[in-house]
Amino acid sequence: MRIATFNANSIRSRLDTILAWCAKHRPDILCVQETKVQDGQFPAEAIRAAGWQVAFRGEKAYNGVAILSREVADEVAYGFDDGGPADEARLAVARFGDLSVVNTYVPQGREIDHEMFRYKIEWFRRLRALFERRFRPDQPVLWAGDLNVAREPIDVHDPASYTEHVCFHADARSAFAETIAWGFTDVFRRHHPEPGHYSFFDYRTIGAVKRGLGWRLDYLLATAPLAARSRAAFIDLEPRLAPKASDHTFVAGDFA
Repeated sequence: MRIATFNANSIRSRLDTILAWCAKHRPDILCVQETKVQDGQFPAEAIRAAGWQVAFRGEKAYNGVAILSREVADEVAYGFDDGGPADEARLAVARFGDLSVVNTYVPQGREIDHEMFRYKIEWFRRLRALFERRFRPDQPVLWAGDLNVAREPIDVHDPASYTEHVCFHADARSAFAETIAWGFTDVFRRHHPEPGHYSFFDYRTIGAVKRGLGWRLDYLLATAPLAARSRAAFIDLEPRLAPKASDHTFVAGDFA
């Protein structure tokens, strides 16, 4: 089984990239973030015509999540159910038999003193509470997506310069760590503990990919039963080097 994640930064702009990658790498499940399209304009027919099932929830110009899969999900739910903002375009939960897949696009946060950064920290807390309500750590659960946090210093090319950045600030890293502590293993790091692996490269940095000036913001996080079955993981840089690429690229994991 292969599961992957990709922040498309507009699924309509990156549809050919997604379909080509799926045809080449044949994931069983692909979680997509930042689809940036209302549901009525989502390219579902093109995706299904290419042989994939898809579930999605989006909004105009911002956010949006989708789950492509070989098989139809047994059930799909969107957003939080805790009485706060549902944020359906940032959170999709799908079940495939015993496996549950949680696809998230965590708020970026804008600036440390911005209300959206406080919302980001609270978002992680709400997500942990969702895991506690709906699942157990001894069940196979895969949490995937653009989580907008570089977890450790090795996950950003110049950590000393970014201590006040919303994606590397201590508060964001702590909130992320507390959510992971519910019962998740970082699948990519299980196979690649060494530095120098990134999934996001800022458009504004010339030659960022070739110069290794990136961040690891995209994750596959698995509960113990699923992590024990992981056999490999990789970040595919090729799509990021293509013309009109997303600023993120694909992260994939293989499971027995």
